[in-house]
Amino acid sequence: MASSQCCDNPPALNPAAGEGKVVDSFGGLKAYLAGSEESKAAVILISDVFGFESLNLRKIADKVALSGYFVVVPDFLHGDPYTPENTERPLPVWKKSHDPKKDFEEAKPVIAALKEKGKSSVGAAGYCWGGVAVVELAKAPEIQAAVVLHPGPVTVDDIKEIKCPISILGAEIDHTAPPELVKQFEQVLTANSAVPHFVKIFPGVAHGWSVRYNHDDAAAVKSAEEALGDTIDWFNKYLK
Repeated sequence: MASSQCCDNPPALNPAAGEGKVVDSFGGLKAYLAGSEESKAAVILISDVFGFESLNLRKIADKVALSGYFVVVPDFLHGDPYTPENTERPLPVWKKSHDPKKDFEEAKPVIAALKEKGKSSVGAAGYCWGGVAVVELAKAPEIQAAVVLHPGPVTVDDIKEIKCPISILGAEIDHTAPPELVKQFEQVLTANSAVPHFVKIFPGVAHGWSVRYNHDDAAAVKSAEEALGDTIDWFNKYLK
């Protein structure tokens, strides 16, 4: 179940943020693009419930791009991110219109567009709500590497179906994916020797820490940067 932590520390949103560009259609979806189109390796970033205009998410996209990737951040929410101030549409109501598992189908044309552009490998990273979508992609497998950060409602049975290398980065203080559940994910992955995996629980941080952090909090920034470093390392290992 999604908890209130999924909505804690809502990020600053800015449609013009980032060093890249926004296009009206990439694989049929509005998207933020960053990095060189000449790169043969691509990364799809899937946002949390606050969407693809998150300032921090676009900074992450720019940093992943600097590591040699063509990065796509699709607007899987279709211009309808969760808005905490809208009391008439609380999270359970909003979620009825936004099932992250449906993103699996919407991501396929995005991946196809990347292949058409000559990308030989595609990875995906997802945050909370977006992590559920990444797990679905990793089951198919539609991608060559996956990273899930403070996952949303992912089950042990979901993890049993993973078919590509996956990194799961969890938080010590997480009601949605508590450490004991993340450790169960690790046990399942360890039992499946065919799927490379990396599982890590970050101490002292809460759900959402990697993408919804306060830039004035040095410890929070350090943890978020460590998560980003782990994400890039995983992609470097399996996409290049």
